[in-house]
Amino acid sequence: MPACSKKGSVIFSGFRALGLYSNHLSHVVRYHKKHREFYVVTAVGNCFHTYNVKLIISLNYLLDLTLFRLITDVASMQVIHTYTGHGADVHLLLPFGDHIISVDRDNVVIVWDVESEEEYLQITFDKVSFEVSAVMHPSTYLNKILFGSCQGGLQLWNVKSNKLLYTFPGWASGVTVLQQTPAVDVVGVGLSSGQIVIHNIKFDESMMKFQQDWGPVTSLSFRTDGHPVMAAGSPVGHIGLWDLEEKKLVCQMREAHNTAIAGLTFLHSEPLLITNGADNAIRVWIFDTAGGGGRLLRSRLGHSAPPSQVRHHGLNGQHILSAGQDGTLQSFSTVHEKFNRSLGHGSINKKKSKKKSLRYEQLKLPAITTFASESARQDDWDSIVACHRGFLMTTTWNYQKGSMGAHKLEPERFNKNRALNVHATAVDITSCGNFVVVGISSGHIDVYNMQSGMHRGQYGEDRAHEGAVRGVSVDGLNQLTISAGADNLVKMWKFKSRQLVHSVDLASPPATTHLHRDSGMLAIALDDFTLNVLDTETRRIVRRFSGHRGQVNDMTFSPDGRWLITASMDCTIRTWDLPSGCLVDCFLVDSAAVSLTMSPTGNFLASSHVDNLGIYLWSNNTLCCMVSLRPLPADYEPTVIMLPGTCPSQVEEGEDEDLNSEMIEYESPEQLDEELVTLSLLPDSRWKNLLHLDIIKKRNKPKEPPKVPKAAPFFMPTIPGLIPQFAPPEGSNQEEQSKVVNFGVLAQKSNFYRELESATLSNKFDGPVGMLKEMGPSAIDAELRGLAPDMGGDVFVLKGFLKMVASMLDSKRDFDLAQAYLALFLKLHLRLISQEPELMGEASRVSQELEKTWTSMQTLFNQSLCLLSYSKSALL
Repeated sequence: MPACSKKGSVIFSGFRALGLYSNHLSHVVRYHKKHREFYVVTAVGNCFHTYNVKLIISLNYLLDLTLFRLITDVASMQVIHTYTGHGADVHLLLPFGDHIISVDRDNVVIVWDVESEEEYLQITFDKVSFEVSAVMHPSTYLNKILFGSCQGGLQLWNVKSNKLLYTFPGWASGVTVLQQTPAVDVVGVGLSSGQIVIHNIKFDESMMKFQQDWGPVTSLSFRTDGHPVMAAGSPVGHIGLWDLEEKKLVCQMREAHNTAIAGLTFLHSEPLLITNGADNAIRVWIFDTAGGGGRLLRSRLGHSAPPSQVRHHGLNGQHILSAGQDGTLQSFSTVHEKFNRSLGHGSINKKKSKKKSLRYEQLKLPAITTFASESARQDDWDSIVACHRGFLMTTTWNYQKGSMGAHKLEPERFNKNRALNVHATAVDITSCGNFVVVGISSGHIDVYNMQSGMHRGQYGEDRAHEGAVRGVSVDGLNQLTISAGADNLVKMWKFKSRQLVHSVDLASPPATTHLHRDSGMLAIALDDFTLNVLDTETRRIVRRFSGHRGQVNDMTFSPDGRWLITASMDCTIRTWDLPSGCLVDCFLVDSAAVSLTMSPTGNFLASSHVDNLGIYLWSNNTLCCMVSLRPLPADYEPTVIMLPGTCPSQVEEGEDEDLNSEMIEYESPEQLDEELVTLSLLPDSRWKNLLHLDIIKKRNKPKEPPKVPKAAPFFMPTIPGLIPQFAPPEGSNQEEQSKVVNFGVLAQKSNFYRELESATLSNKFDGPVGMLKEMGPSAIDAELRGLAPDMGGDVFVLKGFLKMVASMLDSKRDFDLAQAYLALFLKLHLRLISQEPELMGEASRVSQELEKTWTSMQTLFNQSLCLLSYSKSALL
């Protein structure tokens, strides 16, 4: 079978990323004159993020952060200028009045005219003698630009005349930062040696020098609110504050960020410092305390290390819990960033960690490996339980308070001996939120009370499994506990009595499990990369899937339990259809997904990936458009889909049409198969009441005859009927018209009568059938009455009508119309048919055809009812 030509995923399309705020690039602060507020802009992937400094809430996004698309309209957030001309990546940018200066990796400096998008000036430096590493415009220096180099020297250029004005010898260390001080002619120079030089460029004199011990200077900023303080960033995340009058270090802000300080900015005339770093955090510090140090005022931060597990919390699908390798547990909102919250970092002892004499790192718990949450009783007590890497103790977390919970669950059998190589491996919370079940690498499974944290028992006399517990789940009614262990067994226990009910042997040790509580289906990923689906009601393996070429990292079910979505180290995300047992969707990502979770509402699939700090949302296309799912062939080669950015994706015009072009172009024929009985598309009112016309006319008979209008109507009068026809003009002198009835006119043949006569001779009845379809019930009744000899008809035509009904039954089309027309025909002409042998013979043939058709239909009905009964009661 040839590989499917469909590109990408049929079910999922990238929507946007959550939890990304900053990267290694420095932020930019701008003052909006109209709003009279400061805005900070950071770069994340291919997008800009704009934040209000007062709120630190994301206001807007800008797509396409291309190195040559430099100037943007902040108000409309649209790219308005594009500059092309560099032969290498641009790494330095400087807005300069009506110009912009860019420096690329080939050491080429280009000055662009903003409006005309033309190159104003190009300067090429020799990399050996002067490799540009920093650039700035000194205040009040007209048309002057100061360049810093990796060799340590500085050069002052006039970009208007393209002249080198002065060369500063430097300090034998690479220049990393150039920053204007509040004083004119004075520049702060940060060096790769960690030295900070306050230099007067007018007289080429160094006014003061400072030395930080944390490595190269990454950023500099100066307070402008009356305090002569300079802040310097370092590669280890520390910030040093220096008093420029006393020329000494006054304070250290240690661990302001987990990574290098990418940017520092003091707001103009305010005691606020904005910082950002590659740890995916933006922080605002306020200097209002004694000692000169800053305290954290507000922040916007995500994970500083990739998330290891993500799970939806609650039933509305608007909150996603994420445990990161940085040790934090965070909640991200799919609605708006202002609803994000961080539950903090786990601690062995909160009280001790707050003491200044102890280092907080010594009491930090390691990263969370797996967790479970339940929102049923989150208003009453803790609702989250987490396992930590290498730790036997499991911790509880309170979602409402946004902090670590009150209990630390640890069995007493090990006497709190943490030197043992025993740790918690799996955890689950009951649907009622009252109990938590914890699996341990030693094979034990313990039950705790969520409210009190007390130990309520264990499964098995000695231990539940002979190997490590790889997964544990509790069903929706708290009747069964299902556990999977490294001993190749899946065991089912009574939840309350903790007695073993059943065990299932597996072909390979399980890696992870996931239970869909509504359907009772347990998905089991094995170490041989295969998937098993266990029905907990019948206690049998009902599905086996193979196809992954790497370790299965995580699994999730769709809300209705129809799909099983899996992620593997082979960088694929696959969707398996459980009723059909087929792979219906598969796509590749450039970074393997480590965790998956499907929204309870089914609108989004969330994933976390290797070496990625964000959580990525994939929209479910089946909720908003028609998607045709077909089993994928064995040789199907999936295509790579890029991870979505922080901006909501916009589908190109015509893209949706290409996804389901086959289904849109398909037109259903009038009859799918000759063996099938096809009904007409006419409304019921056109044929269903043919036998009851006399009752309907009697019921609708007016109480008094209609009155002739005195004046002529505004609209042209029409003849009653389905096809609108204008009424012929009435004679002006009605009294002179003859009142003698012309029976010859009444005896004229109708169009249907003539069409039926010709069809009887040619034995092709499509014409009269089509005419009957266009008539209403009263017209059909009149036409069938007119076939009788006493109404001007003929026995030959009556026989032709029976042949027409027989042809309709033989073609199995318009089956409902054939029944209705035949019933009315028999009602009107039954006495005449019984008197004419010719009509009796034709009626007998119609009866045989009708009985044959009904027998075939009854057989099909019985088959369908049996299949429906089987599908309702049988297993998957």
